This record gives sequence, C-alpha cells and structure tokens, in this order.
Amino acid sequence: MIIEKEPYYHPIAREIETFEQCYANRLPVLLKGPTGTGKSRFIEYMAYRLGKDLITVTCHEETSSTDLIGRFLIKGSETVWQDGPLTTAVRRGSIIYLDEIAEARPDILVAIHSLTDYRRVLYMDKLGEEIKAHEDFFLAASFNPGYQKGFKELKPSTRQRFVALSFNYPEAAVETSIIKAETGLENGYAKKLVKIAGKIRNLTELGLTETVSTRLLVDAGKLIHTGLSPRLAAEVAIIEPLSDDPDISEALKDITTMML
Repeated sequence: MIIEKEPYYHPIAREIETFEQCYANRLPVLLKGPTGTGKSRFIEYMAYRLGKDLITVTCHEETSSTDLIGRFLIKGSETVWQDGPLTTAVRRGSIIYLDEIAEARPDILVAIHSLTDYRRVLYMDKLGEEIKAHEDFFLAASFNPGYQKGFKELKPSTRQRFVALSFNYPEAAVETSIIKAETGLENGYAKKLVKIAGKIRNLTELGLTETVSTRLLVDAGKLIHTGLSPRLAAEVAIIEPLSDDPDISEALKDITTMML
C-alpha cells in the first residue's frame, strides 16, 4: 500500500530521526508500548515520509509462517504458488509491519530470523529456495510488553535482533493537541478528556488489563465533536471498551461524570 496522504503524527522524542537512521542502515525496528499509543500511526507516517510501500500484518494466535511466506493453491486443474505478505515485501522492497508480533505462532520468529541479520535472506522450505531481500526491504514490528505479561513475551534472542523504540502515553499538553488535531474538538473538552485519562491511568487498583489509550480519547472526541453528549461519548468510547465488570464500569462512570 502506498500512503498518498500524509498521516497526522505528533513526534514525542527523536523517534523520527532514529527510524530514518535505522532504515538507512536496514536495521529492523521493534516498537514497544501499550495499545493505542501511536505505534501503527508512526509506521504509516514513516512509510509516507520515506515514500515507501507499506504492508501491514496484524498478528494473532493463529498467524503462522505459512501465512507470511505463502502457500500452494489449487486453481482449476493446476497447483500454483501464492506469495504471502512477507515474501511480497522481500521481493518488492516494501516496509513490512508485523503488528503485535508476540501474538503470532513461534514459527513466525524462526521465519524472520534470517531477515533480521546480515544475511537478509528469506528461506522458503516449500519451494526449496531462498530469496535475497530487495535492497529497500525493511522489517518493523510492534510488541505490547504489558499485555498478558508472562504469557506473550518475546525471547531475548528475538528482541536483540531489533533496534527498539518505546512508545507511551504522551504528556497532557501533547495528548490534548493530538485530540484537537484528530477530531476538531475545542480545547476545553480535549483537556477534560486528557484529565479523565490521567485519572483512570493512575487507578491501578481497578486491575484493568488495558488502560485508557490515546486512541479511545480520539474516538470520544470525534463523537463529542459531531454532537453526542460528552458523558455518553465517554461512556461508549472509553468506559465500555475498558471493562465488562459492572462495578468497575460504575466507578469509571463516576469519574467521567465529575469531570465532564
């Protein structure tokens, strides 16, 4: 996919410069951080900035190396080979982004190992051949270290094949500006949404698996901007996605009621 329109991205530190240098040196990049902190948007922005084709694969527990590399398909009376997204990226010289790579099956990590070091080669066992990566091929992946901690971790041998960039929730002023830019929401409500997020993020006693992401705040901001009442927007875009527990939901509603 060629990204024709520049995605909005607000830099937090020196991640743009770092990514550009990684790309120049063809060093794979691992984006670490909670859900909704801008990892995928950052990759889209960098693909646009570099003028490169982007292939995104959303990994899950059923994603295997076959899904990435390719498979034989029956078409009519013939059996034909169809490249997977990784093979396509290797041949074409695209940026491939493996979103939530730790969710995938372990054989995915085996498949990419030879692409993340000096070899830059993809081994295709089913075809009995290997492909030298295109000069422009680049591998990026994301990982949420806090999600299901202890169950979905990356091995040190895999992590050390990447340059790592950490993403987190931006400071209040930056997050407010992001919400305003993404939604058109006026400054007052944007600030209130950020304050609500800060309050909830500090309530560790609630035991939320995930806390309020910038993405959820943007969703709420869009609903408010187009006319939904602020409290209802917060309920459906922030509270309900966070928890199904009625007691926790009620506690979160109390917070939004006081602050909106």
